Amino acid sequence: MAPPILKLDDIFLSFGGAPLLAGAGLQIEPGDKICLVGRNGSGKSTLLKIAAGLVEAQSGEVFRHPSSTVRYLEQAPDFAGFKTVQAYAEAGLGPGDDPYRVTYLLSHLGLTGDEDPRMLSGGESRRAALARVMAPEPDILLLDEPTNHLDLPTIEWLEGELQKTRSALVLISHDRRFLEKVSTATVWLDRGTSRRLDRGFAHFEAWRDQVLEAEELEQHKLGKSIEREEHWLRYGVTARRKRNMRRLGELQTMRSNYRGHKGPQGTVQATVSDAQESGKLVIEADKITKSFGERAIVTPFSIRVHRGDCIGLVGPNGAGKTTLLKMLTGQLSPDSGIVKLGTNLEIATLDQKREDLDPEDTLANYLTDGRGENLLVNGEQRHVTGYMKEFLFQPEQARTPIRNLSGGERARLMLARILSRPTNLLILDEPTNDLDIETLDLLQEIVAGFPGTVILVSHDRDFLDRTVTSTIAPAVPDAPDGRWIEYAGGYSDMLVQRKGALEERKKAEKAAEKPKTQQATASGSAKVKLSFKQKFALENLPKEMAKAEAEIAKREQVMADPNLFTRDPAAFNRLAGEMEKLRASLTDMEEEWLELEMLREELEG
Repeated sequence: MAPPILKLDDIFLSFGGAPLLAGAGLQIEPGDKICLVGRNGSGKSTLLKIAAGLVEAQSGEVFRHPSSTVRYLEQAPDFAGFKTVQAYAEAGLGPGDDPYRVTYLLSHLGLTGDEDPRMLSGGESRRAALARVMAPEPDILLLDEPTNHLDLPTIEWLEGELQKTRSALVLISHDRRFLEKVSTATVWLDRGTSRRLDRGFAHFEAWRDQVLEAEELEQHKLGKSIEREEHWLRYGVTARRKRNMRRLGELQTMRSNYRGHKGPQGTVQATVSDAQESGKLVIEADKITKSFGERAIVTPFSIRVHRGDCIGLVGPNGAGKTTLLKMLTGQLSPDSGIVKLGTNLEIATLDQKREDLDPEDTLANYLTDGRGENLLVNGEQRHVTGYMKEFLFQPEQARTPIRNLSGGERARLMLARILSRPTNLLILDEPTNDLDIETLDLLQEIVAGFPGTVILVSHDRDFLDRTVTSTIAPAVPDAPDGRWIEYAGGYSDMLVQRKGALEERKKAEKAAEKPKTQQATASGSAKVKLSFKQKFALENLPKEMAKAEAEIAKREQVMADPNLFTRDPAAFNRLAGEMEKLRASLTDMEEEWLELEMLREELEG
């Protein structure tokens, strides 16, 4: 085994209350790809900063090999003194490093290098910082939430880069799929101490559960041992008790250990507040479009969302996911087409920018809307501090300003507020950002078991696969052109269907490229003509298509009445069903006519 190039041993750090780190350690050897996992607030980022030399431990041993280079991904990069992103990223290079690496990385991260650092968004700042730390290919690369604000194509590209890098890695991330693909070892930070598993994240959760079960068993055994010793202390011979002071001392030690044992942090306990059931048809969008200038964001797109559906929107940053989401929920009007919302909708929204949060507001005031100390959850009056405990907030945090919360705590707070209010349509825009794995598990259970309807935007592939019933994605993933397609199932199902459609298209293109010699042979032996039935269809199909289009137009005119659904839902549903059949019939006729027309042209060649 190679000697470590960085080692933290018995690290202790406290910020005045209970110790954040108490005996934690981290050992990095060349080639390691370690994921650092633990609950929000467990000290993961702090331990990483100690490894990077940015924070000093109060006690413990810190060893860094004198010749090793370390790079740490900053959460808030300092761009002072840099005129361009290229200059900022190149400043991270050492003597002998290849400057082309900066250009290569910036390009794949969606930046040109000419951007003014002062004008970058939060996501762009993150990408610039990634380019700066990865370009030198250091001996040790410390990455804290590297996938935040990255879209799926970029996350998958980053996976490939990190899998083949020569740098030793330590990663903190909430993205399960990312950790599974990159990590080969896991360090679990729990209650101030650390444990190491020399296997990747895919094996972590089963191992963690075994550790906690063994710990619970040991505590049970200790409790029984204390009971036996106390029985001896009460009923043993007095003289013997006096002589056996050692045994009495051991009992006191056992009592102290038993009382001082700090169990694992609890899990969030929550359910969605019941709301009146929505109508069966929740959203109907018919041929909606949206453009900004000359750029098409959504070309004619139609969808019907029914009660109980869970729909995921995926795609590169800038493809228009949030725009499409806002159109479907009535927050943004389409340029053309119609969006109809169903009846009895109670909508709750989790916004990715957390714009609903006032940093100066307190937790209690935010949860109760400033209405005192209580809030109504599922028709029951609850004291705010008791409700906060279900989301792992301490009672003393009730008067804490929101600005003091971490990103994960803010996400948990917004989740607590959403779940306290009656809702039957959940709109979740990047809900997994900053959540720890245990809270992600809870959110997954809530979404999967939600009796209403869910529409979510996410870059978390594992979360999508575990929750959604269908996935909406750009028709052209690498260069979105406004066309969107709905696929059955989760993200992985979408990839399989997309691959199958691509293969079918290639087969069709191959079949269409028949050698002209075949045509010549056919015409030389016997003149092939259209059959009477084919001729009749070719002449009459345009008339039938025109009739179908007229029938569709009539029904569209009736359904354009915004009050129809409320006034006569049965008539609305009947018309919608007829429209669906007419459109399907029209599509079949158009395809048949096109095939016959192509055949006619080929025969008349």
